[in-house]
Amino acid sequence: MAFSEGQLNFAIVFLLLFIGVMIYAYRSDIKQLGTQSEGALKVLAIIVFVMAIFYGTVKLLAG
Repeated sequence: MAFSEGQLNFAIVFLLLFIGVMIYAYRSDIKQLGTQSEGALKVLAIIVFVMAIFYGTVKLLAG
């Protein structure tokens, strides 16, 4: 499925604007990020671990 030139232009402009807005939002919140995200890496690790266990269990029971 090919995209038209207008669709590609829209996607590129949207992506650039979205990235720009995300950078602006991150820079305005950077002072607060250090105090509010102290345990985020631990939570992410736990979520990934639980998902891996779930995936393994499903594969084991399915096959």
